[in-house]
This record gives sequence, structure tokens and C-alpha cells, in this order.
Amino acid sequence: MSTKIYKTMADYLVAAEVEKREVLKVTAEMKPDLTVDEAYLVQQELVKTKLEEGRRIVGPKMGLTSKAKMTQMGVEEPIYGYVFDYMLIDNGGKVPFHDLIHPKVEAEIAFLIGEDIEGPGITGAQVLAKTQAVLPALEIIDSRYENFNFTLPDVVADNASTSRVVFGTTLKSPEQFELDLVGATLSINGEIKDLGAGAAVLGHPANAIAMLANMLAKKGEKIRKGDVILSGALTGAVMLNVGDYVSGKFDGLGEVTFTVIE
Repeated sequence: MSTKIYKTMADYLVAAEVEKREVLKVTAEMKPDLTVDEAYLVQQELVKTKLEEGRRIVGPKMGLTSKAKMTQMGVEEPIYGYVFDYMLIDNGGKVPFHDLIHPKVEAEIAFLIGEDIEGPGITGAQVLAKTQAVLPALEIIDSRYENFNFTLPDVVADNASTSRVVFGTTLKSPEQFELDLVGATLSINGEIKDLGAGAAVLGHPANAIAMLANMLAKKGEKIRKGDVILSGALTGAVMLNVGDYVSGKFDGLGEVTFTVIE
């Protein structure tokens, strides 16, 4: 497949995000036999487009980090995408619903990286040694695909459904926690919708960051000092509606909130 076709797919997905409209999955519309490796090349074109527009990468993010999700999608390793500066919402801030298509929210632990991490062969322990701080986060995912109908290559091409992120303001050293035991509740309008613990993310959130480093190494890339990385969902993804007040409470890491406005 030529680079031109990867760029065409990327432009198709970027337009869907900008115009806030659902589109048919790329495997239905353009290439039914799209592989995951090819999908990352589409994602690469999408990232390149955003960088050329002057956007800045905040850090990578991991997806499909629960054993159940991986089994459901028939994969042996998670996927990754990228968070950009325009996606950031202040803690306690407002998220305009009209900027999105059909958003869902999930609770995550984020890692602020203190030193470059370059695979292969990286372990969770090595990640923790190079992590400056951990912090709580709420990720808003928003697949650009119609009726959430997509295959694994589709979601990889679509930058892993990345849309908006709210980071908490409490930064703590990872040495203060057993991150696999950190619990989180996800509430909407005061009602708990889901809960989970760090162990839901590959047994320990640092394992997800290690896996990311090893996946990036295959492309000659690395995790960089200063990256803020979403390690994967502790909870399920809950649909959002106008007027929702969303709260994620994390043991020892505090609370993250936002309100959905029209």
C-alpha cells in the first residue's frame, strides 16, 4: 500500500474529528484487509498532519490494556495513540459536547516520565525507576466511527479514539504507592457508574508503560522525558451527556472532575 493511501485514510479521519461527524470505518470504506501494522502507518500520517498544524504531543496513551478487552479484540498486546495539547481540559473545567461526536469517559492513572525510556526489554520496575510522578486522569474517548462499529486496525488508525483528557493536579512519587492496589471510582452526577483498581491494567499500570516502550522500540522510537502518558483504563467507559458532572476519585491521588456543557 502506498504512502498516499495512508495519507488519504488519515485525512478522512482528521476531517471526521474536525467536522464532528461519524464516518464509516476505514476497513469498510477504503481497505477491508488493513493490517494493524498498516493502521499504525495511517496513525503516523494522522500525527504528522497534526504536528504540521502546530499541535504538540503531550504524550502517548495506551488502550486495550485489560485482559478482557484484549481477549475481546483477539490481541496479545495493547494499542497506543497520542494525546495532543488541544485535547487538554483543566481539572474542574468544562467540556463542550458540541465539540465531540459520541464521547465516553474512563478513569486512568497517568505517568510523568522523568528520564527517556528506550526498549526493547523494558520492565515495569524500570519504568517506575524513571517515573517522576503519577497523577490521576479522566480520558474522554470519542471514536469517529459510526455506531462504534470498528475492527482493531480501524481503532489504531483513528489514533486509538483519543479525544480529550483531564489531568488531576495531585502529583505523587510512584514510590508512595502500590499502584496495582490503587482504587478509583467513576461517578456521574453523584452516582458511581464504575470502579476499578490499578491491577486492571496488565496487572500493574507500569507494565503498560513498559509494553509501550517495547512497542515503540520496534519503530526505533522511545518514551521521552517529560511525556505524560495515560497507562490505560481502571474502569469501563461510560457514555456522556450534556449536563453531566463527572468525577473520578483515586485512592491517595485525589479527585479529577469536569462538567459537560452544550
